[in-house]
Amino acid sequence: MYTDKTIKCRDCGQDFIFTAGEQEFYAEKGFEHEPQRCKDCRNARKNRTTREMFTAVCAGCGGEARVPFQPREDRPVYCSECFAKMRDE
Repeated sequence: MYTDKTIKCRDCGQDFIFTAGEQEFYAEKGFEHEPQRCKDCRNARKNRTTREMFTAVCAGCGGEARVPFQPREDRPVYCSECFAKMRDE
């Protein structure tokens, strides 16, 4: 059967217990990986409401594109409208 396991949280570095019951639940749901974060850090990630947005020039229309990632020079960035057109084609 399952036994409690101590895991170090990848965000805060604190140890947390992955209980036998949680392990059984994970197995029943077919989850293949153990949790990487403690309960507090998982909740903090879920409750993030603001994302840092970056501005770039759209490779399709030349307009402004706001994206949730740091654009790179070697990859095109598209505004929402151009991205939707490309996806529909």
